[in-house]
Amino acid sequence: MPETDAVTMEKIVALAKRRGFVFPSSEIYGGLGSTYDYGHYGVLLKNNVKDAWWKSMLQERDDIVALDSAILQHPKVWEASGHLAGFTDPLVDCRTCKTRFRADHLAEGKADLVCPKKPSKLAGQGPECDLTEAREFNLMFETTVGPVKDSGSVAYLRPETAQGIFINFKNVLQFSRKKPPFGIAQVGKSFRNEITPGNFIFRTREFEQMEMEFFVPPADAPQWYEYWKQARFDWYTGLGIRPDHLMLREHESDELSHYSSGTADVEYLFPIGWSELEGIANRGNFDLSAHAEHSGEKLEYFDQGSGERYVPHVIEPAAGADRATLAFLVDAYDEEEIEGEQRTVLRLHPRLAPVKVAVLPLVKKDGQPEVAKEIVGMLRGRMQVEYDEGGSIGKRYRRQDEIGTPWGVTVDHQTLEDRTVTVRDRDSLAQERVAIDDLPALLSEKLAADWQTPKLH
Repeated sequence: MPETDAVTMEKIVALAKRRGFVFPSSEIYGGLGSTYDYGHYGVLLKNNVKDAWWKSMLQERDDIVALDSAILQHPKVWEASGHLAGFTDPLVDCRTCKTRFRADHLAEGKADLVCPKKPSKLAGQGPECDLTEAREFNLMFETTVGPVKDSGSVAYLRPETAQGIFINFKNVLQFSRKKPPFGIAQVGKSFRNEITPGNFIFRTREFEQMEMEFFVPPADAPQWYEYWKQARFDWYTGLGIRPDHLMLREHESDELSHYSSGTADVEYLFPIGWSELEGIANRGNFDLSAHAEHSGEKLEYFDQGSGERYVPHVIEPAAGADRATLAFLVDAYDEEEIEGEQRTVLRLHPRLAPVKVAVLPLVKKDGQPEVAKEIVGMLRGRMQVEYDEGGSIGKRYRRQDEIGTPWGVTVDHQTLEDRTVTVRDRDSLAQERVAIDDLPALLSEKLAADWQTPKLH
């Protein structure tokens, strides 16, 4: 990490819990490995990330439509997609410590796979290690549908949202009056029984995806692949991620899925190192052809103008809402010294900030709380606003800085005389005196303005 970065994963985890972004799930029962609950500010932040994604896909374009497919789908969906046969990892168990490892990671001697009984040794190399033979382990969560558990009732929690899009291709084509190139976008939960989840919300067994399948004429796939790689990279930088902490990494030929002619990852420099935020893949016509074969339905496009009939190729940008949220948190985290005091601040893009403005009466008397609540009423409906009167004004500012609130409005004694308030900027700490009646327009203008993280300067 660059020397200027004060952030560590431990600091992010501590801040997330302290300020109500993310909690370990089932904590009162000792927790459940790698599951997390989003608190108030975490819900607001992740919703803002998803809203920004939807805006880029739907509001700013006219060639993409939305979908929300079911989590439970016919088992044949996963047979056709290859998940039932191929969505597996080779597993090895240690009979001594009962720990489970991925066989391929053991073979590579990965440094993070240490022996729980003897941490100075790698897994499998400790004096008491007793490893089983490797066996295949399907990553899909299995469940049953209906009151009787038998072989005919087996179903799976979806491991990705993409297949729900492919099986609805014909439905969308009929109602939307779209023709290639066009896309179908979806945000939703997916589930993978990961063997080695970890690093907070970076890799969990239950996660939220933001995926879009863009259907194109076969000959146009290479140019659309290049287009979406750049468009998705620019989305992150447009929301404040520092470009020097982001890169587009093209997969080597031995990394590609069998159906992919090209895949690139948008990677971010987390405290744990460079890791994937989003994958952009040229999937060819594999998915539509596989579902057509297994279902007996024709999943193709007929161009009435040219008389051409073809199975579209697909470009897929697939992002994780949880990973994106974590990246925005990490990139926004900053520490600085102000007048001898340490300040922790989340320099989030105002569009992503959970709360846009905090309204703070200087004291809880003399009519100041009443005026502050009047201001809250003026702003509510335009933006997420919070009223805070607990503790000293300094402590309240520090709390708002830690949840990333861009602006603070302070009601003081002068407010009662001339109906003006102080507006404090989170990043510059600059303060300006503003008439109460001018606040809604001023703050709306600030929220709509271009923004660049001050961490670049």
